Amino acid sequence: MIKNALRGLTAAALVVLPLAVAPSAHAAETVPLATAVDRLPVGTESREGYQRTSFKHWNAGINPTDGCNTRAEVLIWEAVEAPKEHPGCQLEGGRWWSYYDATWVTSASGLDIDHMVPLAEAWDSGASAWTAQRREAYANDQGAETSLVAVTARSNRSKSDKDPADWLPPASTEVRCQYAAEWTGTKLRWGLAADDTELAALRDVAAFCPLESVTYEPAG
Repeated sequence: MIKNALRGLTAAALVVLPLAVAPSAHAAETVPLATAVDRLPVGTESREGYQRTSFKHWNAGINPTDGCNTRAEVLIWEAVEAPKEHPGCQLEGGRWWSYYDATWVTSASGLDIDHMVPLAEAWDSGASAWTAQRREAYANDQGAETSLVAVTARSNRSKSDKDPADWLPPASTEVRCQYAAEWTGTKLRWGLAADDTELAALRDVAAFCPLESVTYEPAG
């Protein structure tokens, strides 16, 4: 399946699909970005004990029989022009839009799959208390189409594990509106907290995005 080609060109509402592994008992809800930010639980953050290996990824993905791991499945899903699939899920060709930095990419090797809320930030914000199984579900979440996003390696490494107080996409105000909505929706989906500086940054962005909305469904 090829993803909508111009996802990154508009500040569209965050669209979230049901979690594939376990359907949520809660219905999806759509609210303005400013309202969504105000719904984030406030908490202090701690990176004590964090290891990237605490989040198992990439696993066998939504379809364990297709030979593709989560990374490859996301690449196939997000492609504007579908790549050719070879044995072992080797991808050839294809075309992608990296919305963080408004860049077209024509090779899967030039892309990273970014966790919208980085693994370290998730740990800081509540995932340290999760089971290993829930952390794996988070790290491979394809139940919400904005939890994982294909972007240039350059932009992903610029972002690193920073929250919106320290990093926002450089492309445009519209892109920043979209990014803030996707970040906020991901945190609400997984019940992750935000600290004071992060909340302040998100509220600053939301003030410039009165038409932006967030649709999210809590993860099962």
